Amino acid sequence: MGDNITLETMSEQYFDVLKELGNIGAGNATTALATMLNCKVDMKVPQVRLLEFKEVGTIMGGEEQIMAGIYLAVEGDITGSIMFLLEKEAARHLVCKLMGMEPDPNSDFGEMELSALKEIGNIITGSYLNSLSDLTRLKIIPTIPDISIDMAGAILSVPAIEFGTLGDRILLIQTEFTDDMALDGYFILVPDLESYGKILSALGLA
Repeated sequence: MGDNITLETMSEQYFDVLKELGNIGAGNATTALATMLNCKVDMKVPQVRLLEFKEVGTIMGGEEQIMAGIYLAVEGDITGSIMFLLEKEAARHLVCKLMGMEPDPNSDFGEMELSALKEIGNIITGSYLNSLSDLTRLKIIPTIPDISIDMAGAILSVPAIEFGTLGDRILLIQTEFTDDMALDGYFILVPDLESYGKILSALGLA
C-alpha cells in the first residue's frame, strides 16, 4: 500500500465493502443483543459515513452530549482500536434491561452497571470484528474493553489522536437498534495505516 493512501483517497468500491460489512456486523450485533437481552431487537440499515472529525460530535447530538463509550484495542493480523458509543440514557436502558431493573434517570452507573455495560459493548463490538475477520480471513483479537461516561467531545479525543496519522476524516458506522425504544449506536474503527493496507489486500482492492 502506498504511503499516499489515506481515508480521503479510498475507492468507492472500498466504501461499498465497508457498507456491506456494516450491514453484516450490525445484523450479527442485533442477534447477539437479542440473545443477551432475551427479547426481539430490530435494526435499521447502518449508515456508513466519511466525516471530518469535527463533525462527529455534531452527529451524536453535540460535543457536550453525555455518552457511554466502550473502547477496545485490536491486535492480531491488524492493529488499531474500535470504539462503540451510545447516549447515556440508551446505555442505562440496555443495562437495566439486562439486569432486570427499572431505569432511574437520576442515578449514576455503579460498578456492576459499568461491568454490564462493558459486556454489552464487548459483545456488540465483537460481532463487528468477527464480521470483518470472516470477510477478510484476518485474525483480529480484541483486548479487554475500557469504558468512559463523559461528553462526546472528551470521549472522541482518544480516537482523534490516533486518527492524526490518517488525515482529518473518520469513518463512522451509525446503527439504530430498536427493542421498546430506539437506540442509536456509533462505531468508530481505527486500524493503523499498515492495517488498512492489509484489509484492502485481503478484500482484493489493493
